Amino acid sequence: MRLKAWDGTVAGPADAPTVVLRDPAALRRLVRHPGELGLAQAYVTGELDVEGDLLDGFRRVWSTARDLAGGRPSAGTVAAVAKNGIRTAFDLGVVGLPPEPPVSQARLRGRLHSKSRDRSAIEHHYNLSNDFYSLILDPHMAYSCGYWTSTDPGYTVEDSQRDKLDLVCRKLGIEPGGRHLDIGCGWGSLSLHAAEKFGAQVVGVTISSEQKAFIDERTRERGLQDRVEIRLQDYREVPDGPFDTISSIEMGEHVGQKNYPTFTGQIHRLLRPGGRALIQQMSRTTRPGGGPFIEAFIAPDMHMRPVGETVDLIEQAGLEVRDVHAMREHYVWTVNAWYDTFEANWDRVVAMVGEEVGRVWRLYLVGGALAFEEGRMGVDQILAVKPTTDGRSGMPPVRAW
Repeated sequence: MRLKAWDGTVAGPADAPTVVLRDPAALRRLVRHPGELGLAQAYVTGELDVEGDLLDGFRRVWSTARDLAGGRPSAGTVAAVAKNGIRTAFDLGVVGLPPEPPVSQARLRGRLHSKSRDRSAIEHHYNLSNDFYSLILDPHMAYSCGYWTSTDPGYTVEDSQRDKLDLVCRKLGIEPGGRHLDIGCGWGSLSLHAAEKFGAQVVGVTISSEQKAFIDERTRERGLQDRVEIRLQDYREVPDGPFDTISSIEMGEHVGQKNYPTFTGQIHRLLRPGGRALIQQMSRTTRPGGGPFIEAFIAPDMHMRPVGETVDLIEQAGLEVRDVHAMREHYVWTVNAWYDTFEANWDRVVAMVGEEVGRVWRLYLVGGALAFEEGRMGVDQILAVKPTTDGRSGMPPVRAW
């Protein structure tokens, strides 16, 4: 990469992505939090910047890092670098008290994945404002991976989300009058679609007051009050099964490692024998959790694991897994569409949430697109059934999707 410092110093190839250090505070953050978190803090505060397109710059930097990953420096080289680094740190004024964390960084209290802490974590992310999400997402307000069934230039992210909602409802076998539970219903894209297009009686649960208000208004606008009930309720508090079908679209990542058996156990308890459940969930094989940046700024307490471990946990709850559908590339196309919309509306984003939060989201979208593109993260639809006592699944012998 090419590096520009606050004193006018420039180093590195002229045609490389250019990182601009605007303030020595950026280096103090990196000393305090080496790696992803320190870089993110410096970027969102504007102490560090990248010239040109951020996505292209990150892609090129990651590519170079992979090319260099095979080489290991000698012990003498490491010692020399450390000695020079310490001297340089003093010369640049980097040694000293670290700057305060950015205002946009989450500050949660309480026991991990207690109901009150989970509510605070969700509110940190989802209560940013309905207008903000409406600006970035498609008209369905589907904040999850789409299902891209066409490469036609006229095919949009809205089309992909409609096709995803149809796919979920078909996999679940939702029928008119069937009772459906939508755990972590977001802004109601699936709840409303299942009721309006497939005739389901839907209960959707969310712990975001902003989301509930949004869905309630859409329910009234579409005259679906007799088919859609949205509750401000934790998934652990749903009392009134059985349901014919249950969905959880990219909510399981927020449950936490220790609570995941509670989550899958609740799905098993609430589902009728022969009923189907579909969990769409992100996966990560390189490390658990969401990563330092995601957990600090976007989705605190998030936990991702390899898809095989999730399948095992679902089976341990007594559900029979029938289908695992990997959709990683679909998330690349989905996030790229969100990123294009976001950048086209940058001035409106800043007017709504301020430049720091805008920079958080720019980094979030770019990092997400690259993580899926390069296979560091995945996303899967896992279809399961609760067999009857005599082992019948109720599944069709041939897939209809």
